[in-house]
Amino acid sequence: MDKNTQIDLEAAAFRRLVRHLQDHPEVQNMELMLLADFCRNCLAKWYTTAALERDVDLNYEQARELIYGMPYEDWKNKYQQAATPEQLAAYQLKQQAKVQ
Repeated sequence: MDKNTQIDLEAAAFRRLVRHLQDHPEVQNMELMLLADFCRNCLAKWYTTAALERDVDLNYEQARELIYGMPYEDWKNKYQQAATPEQLAAYQLKQQAKVQ
């Protein structure tokens, strides 16, 4: 496979992942962090970093809007649920394990 084809396939897979996350707002970021160690905000940070590396003018809030499919505050108000005490405890354990 040539490099351009690989890049095209990677971009298509990324777009599909983003669309899938947009189509499933019931999947909470905390759940993603606990299960996969990344969330929609992580994707937006990676997107922002990629833009900076290529001198593209794109800030974090703009990247979040691209990932969420709407302004983050709108998504948060519409879909985000409070993390349960169990989720928060599991997240804290996961973060502590990373440090050690």
